[in-house]
Amino acid sequence: MENLRLFVGTVCPFCKRVEKFIEDNKIEGVELVNIDENVQAREDLIEKGGKKQVPALDLGDKIMYESLDIMNYLKTKGE
Repeated sequence: MENLRLFVGTVCPFCKRVEKFIEDNKIEGVELVNIDENVQAREDLIEKGGKKQVPALDLGDKIMYESLDIMNYLKTKGE
């Protein structure tokens, strides 16, 4: 899978759901970036996606929100 960035938050249950999905399915090539710990990453997310909602998957040309959509995307890309 291509290198992707997944923006997450420290106490976000939906982020934890996606992180567990990635771990359980041994999905590689997804960099986890915590916007609570990395101010520049938060600014990048807001600039690119227009909001600081997490989880958010950076697809290069757009940002994908919603944990179920992200998990479905990662599942289909990994097949």
